[in-house]
Amino acid sequence: MGILSVIGIIIRFLLGGGAVVASTIVSRKLGSKMGGIFAAFPAVFFAALLTLRLDAKGSELVEKSIVLSQGAIVGMFINIMCAIAVVYLCTRKGWKRGLTQSLAGWFLVSIVYAFISTYF
Repeated sequence: MGILSVIGIIIRFLLGGGAVVASTIVSRKLGSKMGGIFAAFPAVFFAALLTLRLDAKGSELVEKSIVLSQGAIVGMFINIMCAIAVVYLCTRKGWKRGLTQSLAGWFLVSIVYAFISTYF
């Protein structure tokens, strides 16, 4: 893993936090379904891709962009599965237990994937 610039980290923080604020505003103005759709915007991926230029150049930038994009595809798939699990488990077990189990499943799958992709 490469070294990240401080400005890159700040930009990622601001864009990610801004997306959360924006999805909250959209949810309050247009309803929770629209807010949920807007919340699915991959703000962290977008911020990481934008600021990658601060940390890499030339062929290294292209290589890191490809790796970042491949990871984003896997991450978004895992998030979709988590959202499906939330809907299913919350209707069956209540929102507290359903949300907890869904997030625990997301975490477990993410850790297993990270381990497998790192060592195999």
